[in-house]
Amino acid sequence: MNLKIAGKIALITGSTQGIGFATAKKLCEEGVNVIINGRNEHKVDIAVKKLKALYSNVNIVGITADLKDNDGCNKLISKVGHIDILINNLGIFEPKEFKDITENEWLHMFNVNVMSGVRLAQHYLYRMIDQNWGRIIFITSESAIQIPKEMIHYGMTKTAQISVSRGIAELTRGTNVTSNAIVVGPSKSEGVVQFMEDFAKQNNQSFKEVEKEFFKNIRPTSLIQRFAEVEEDANMIVYTASSLSSATNGAILRVDGGVVQSAF
Repeated sequence: MNLKIAGKIALITGSTQGIGFATAKKLCEEGVNVIINGRNEHKVDIAVKKLKALYSNVNIVGITADLKDNDGCNKLISKVGHIDILINNLGIFEPKEFKDITENEWLHMFNVNVMSGVRLAQHYLYRMIDQNWGRIIFITSESAIQIPKEMIHYGMTKTAQISVSRGIAELTRGTNVTSNAIVVGPSKSEGVVQFMEDFAKQNNQSFKEVEKEFFKNIRPTSLIQRFAEVEEDANMIVYTASSLSSATNGAILRVDGGVVQSAF
C-alpha cells in the first residue's frame, strides 16, 4: 500500500523490539528512513542490523539514549536534526500495590512515559510547523481509560499522554501537522510472550490455554479474546503517520481489541 510517505524521516522511541520495532519495519516498507532508539546499545545494533538486512532502499540508523531525563533526550536531539514523524512509543510499567508505590517511582514512571515524549515534541513540533508537515504520535494504552488498580501510576501516565497529545494538536491549527494518541490493548510483545510462556510451563499448560484464561479472568471485556499481534498495532500507527491520515488530528485512535467498553 502506498501511504505517500516515502522519503520521510521517522524517529521511533523504544523501538528495538515489540510494537516499536514492528512499526519501524512497516515504515521501512513504505520507504521511510527510520531512526531506531533504545537505551541498550547492543539491542539497538541488533535491531538496526535486522532492518538493514530486510530493507536496502532506506536509511536506517540507531541511537542509544536513555530518555528518562533531560540528558538522555538532549543526547538524542543532538544527533537527530530533522524528522518528519515522531512516534513516542517508549514506555515502562510495573504492577505494584498503590500503598507501596514510592514518590520516586511515581516520578520515574512519569518521566519515562510522559516527559520523554513531551521533551521531544517540544523540540520537533515547531520545526514541523515551519515546514508545514509533520506527525506526532503518542502510543498510549487501554490503561489510560480503564485504570488498572494493580498499577495506578502507569495508568496515570497513559492518561497524561492523551492530554498532551490533544493539547499539542491545538497548536497545529491550520497546518499539515497532526498530533494523535493511539490506544493499544493487550499485545503479543516479546515480554508478554515470555511471561505467558513461563507461566504456562510452571502450570503445565499451553500458551493458548493461558491466553484463554487471561481474557476470561483478567480482560473479559476484550472483543477479540486474544492478544493482538504487534503488527496489528503497527498497522494503525503507520497509517496515522502517513499522508493519508491528514484529516485525523487531536484524536484518540483505538487498536485495543475492543477491551474498552465505550463507543467514544
